[in-house]
Amino acid sequence: MIFQLVGIVVVLLAVITWLLTAPLSPTELTTLAPAALWTHTVEHLQLTLLSAVIVLLVAIPLGIALTRPRLRFLTGPVLAVANIGQAAPSIGLVVLFAFWLGFGFRAALLALVLYGVLPVLRNTMVGLQQVDQRLVEAGRGMGMSAAAVLFKVELPMAVPVMLAGIRTALVLLVGTAALAAFVNGGGLGLLITTGVQLNLPAVLVAGAVLVALLALFIDWAGRVVEHLARPKGL
Repeated sequence: MIFQLVGIVVVLLAVITWLLTAPLSPTELTTLAPAALWTHTVEHLQLTLLSAVIVLLVAIPLGIALTRPRLRFLTGPVLAVANIGQAAPSIGLVVLFAFWLGFGFRAALLALVLYGVLPVLRNTMVGLQQVDQRLVEAGRGMGMSAAAVLFKVELPMAVPVMLAGIRTALVLLVGTAALAAFVNGGGLGLLITTGVQLNLPAVLVAGAVLVALLALFIDWAGRVVEHLARPKGL
């Protein structure tokens, strides 16, 4: 994991050095000013992290509920709805929500939530379904309630699979958040759209590289959390 972090830092330093030494036009200097880059990065992180929190609050409880015997019949319809976010083009979702809710942060946020639900939902269900039923029966035989078995047996055993889904969703959200610029949602995608519209290669490259580096950093952070949160012995 350390090599991935070192690689991210090296590439970031190389980009910074290039921006400081490249012959940039006045428009490029203004667009790539440190204050502007910081503002776009914070907006990008806000979009990503807030949508991720909403996804977790929705997908994990829903995934748990769908693995309970009484609600398993809803699995097909719910997964079909959740699959819309992955099946539909991400730019299409962003634009549709923008026309429905108005251009801005909220439309981009809801589009990202729909886009990121499926990996977390599916991995939560798969993780719980892979728990050895003999362990569940043993817990119930010891007098544990269904809730106690869920929180003390099933969820700890399912954590590795669930964390993999969460990390996947985070990386997807970082990349897709760049599309928020098309609906005035902010973020680093604004550098990409500005670079394309005004034919500014330096701005375009800087925006694309920064989004990629942010996605790689989130992936690295997810790996660290996944390693630390994994129950001992698994």
